[in-house]
Amino acid sequence: MPGLPLSDFPLGPFLASLPWVAAGIAALLAVTFVVGVRQRRHSVMDTVWGLGFVVAAAISWFLSAGHGDGGRRLLLLALVAVWGVRLAVHIGLRARGAHEDPRYADMLSSAPGSRNTYALRKVYLPQGVILFFVSLTVQVGMFSTGTLGWLAWLGVLLWGVGFVFETVGDWQLAQFKADPSRRGTVLNTGLWRYTRHPNYFGDAAVWAGIFLVAADSWPGVLTILSPALMIWLLAGKSGKPLTEKAMSSRPGYKEYVEATSGFLPLPPRRRGGR
Repeated sequence: MPGLPLSDFPLGPFLASLPWVAAGIAALLAVTFVVGVRQRRHSVMDTVWGLGFVVAAAISWFLSAGHGDGGRRLLLLALVAVWGVRLAVHIGLRARGAHEDPRYADMLSSAPGSRNTYALRKVYLPQGVILFFVSLTVQVGMFSTGTLGWLAWLGVLLWGVGFVFETVGDWQLAQFKADPSRRGTVLNTGLWRYTRHPNYFGDAAVWAGIFLVAADSWPGVLTILSPALMIWLLAGKSGKPLTEKAMSSRPGYKEYVEATSGFLPLPPRRRGGR
C-alpha cells in the first residue's frame, strides 16, 4: 500500500473543512425535519440518509481542491454519489404515499411530550452524528495526496460487488412485493437464496470498498472505525435484527432462516443441515 508521511497530509485544510461538512449535513437534516413535521412522517429520514453522504462528499470534494489527489477525489465523489442517489430514489419511490414506517411509529408512540421534539432528539440528531462519523472515510480520502494504487482499485471492485447486490436485491424484493399472490410469503429466490439480506450485505460491501479507496493513501487507514460502524449497524443493530424481528412470525420464515445465510452470501444449507 502506498504510504506517505503524515506531514504530507494537509491537516490544516482538512480540519478547516470539518465544520463546513457538519453544517451541510445539519442543513439537510433541518430541511428533512421540517418536511417530516409537515407530512407527519419522520421516516422521510430514510430517504435522505443516502443524500447526506452525497452532501458530505460534495463539500469535501470542493474544499479539498488543490490539496488532495485529483483522481481519488473524483473517484470518491462518484462512488458516493452513485450509491447515495440510487438509494434515495429507491427508498423515496417505495415510501411514496405511505404512512409512517412501523419502526418509527413504534418508537415515537412512547414519546414523552412533543412527538416532533422527541423525533429530533432520537432520530435526526443521532443519525446526523452517525452520518458525519461514517463519512470521515470519504472526508479524509478527499484530502489524501497519494496517487491511486492497487488497493484503491480493489476497493472499486468491492464497491461494485456491493452495489450489484444492493441494487439487484432491492429490485427483486420490489418485484416480489408487487405480486399480490405472494403476500405473506417469504422471498427465497435470486440473491435472497444465498443471503437473507443482500441489500444490507451490499451496503456493507459498498462502504468497505470506499474505505479501501481512502486507505490506499495515508492516513485513510485510520478511518477504519467509520465503515466498521456502518457494517455493525447493518448487521448487528438497526438493519438485520429489526428486519428479522418483523419477519419472524411470517409462515415459512423459520425454515428460510435455517436454510439461508444470515448476512454473507453462501450456498443454501440443506434442510436440517447446519
